[in-house]
Amino acid sequence: MAFIGISGMQYSGASLSQHRILLAEDSNVFTSMISKRLKELFGIEVDICRSFEELELAYDKSTEKITLAISNINLPGAENGEALNYLVDLSIPTIVFTGTFQQKTRDQLLSKEIVDYILKDNIFAVDMLAESVCRFLTNHQHHVLIVDDSATARALLSTRLKRYNFRVSTAENGTSALALLKANPDIALMITDYNMPDIDGFELTRRIRGTTGSHQLRIIGISSSTDRLLSARFLKAGGNDFIMRPFIDEEFYCRVNQNLDTLTQIRTAQLRLAG
Repeated sequence: MAFIGISGMQYSGASLSQHRILLAEDSNVFTSMISKRLKELFGIEVDICRSFEELELAYDKSTEKITLAISNINLPGAENGEALNYLVDLSIPTIVFTGTFQQKTRDQLLSKEIVDYILKDNIFAVDMLAESVCRFLTNHQHHVLIVDDSATARALLSTRLKRYNFRVSTAENGTSALALLKANPDIALMITDYNMPDIDGFELTRRIRGTTGSHQLRIIGISSSTDRLLSARFLKAGGNDFIMRPFIDEEFYCRVNQNLDTLTQIRTAQLRLAG
């Protein structure tokens, strides 16, 4: 199975038909478009629920684990967001597909720790949804290392990444990070704080780049500092990206995706050259 997403994401692997996805949507147009697209691209047969009652029945009668839900905010019988709350309470990872969106709505959605939200406001909405589904179902293939001396910061970043279905390892300092990288050559992305006691983010990046190139490992630096020169210094040390705290979830996830997409594209090109 081969798939190239609207943002440039590439996936080439086995069919994703083993995953069970619930689609909670009352629009016949969108249920038809989404179910057709996911079937064509990934071989996935979605379970369509056009009302809150149908959603409850689909879950109650389920004999298979539900991998992911795609849900509108409101459904017949759940006009005040009860369907989304129901899915979240069941700990079912959920992508929200909605035509109603304001700042307040966005804040409420992210507070529920949903996987993603896609707006129905453009002709590419269904393709964007398909890409979001593919990312969630395949992110477990990516191993990410978080390096930060703050236990709170490590926990917050780890929670974010695990919500998106990534495999995550953490290190409390640069020395531990180097050991983990040596023991886990499958780590594809490292997210490192700048200000750490033993080895700061710059030195850690320089040491890694002595043996490991950007075609093998992507590195994102993060910092709470107000020094705007940090990003330039980090990139010159061999980093691939830099994010200033506090950052918003959407930006963080997009930066992670972009770096992993670049790595996938490089590896694909290398395989073609080798062939």
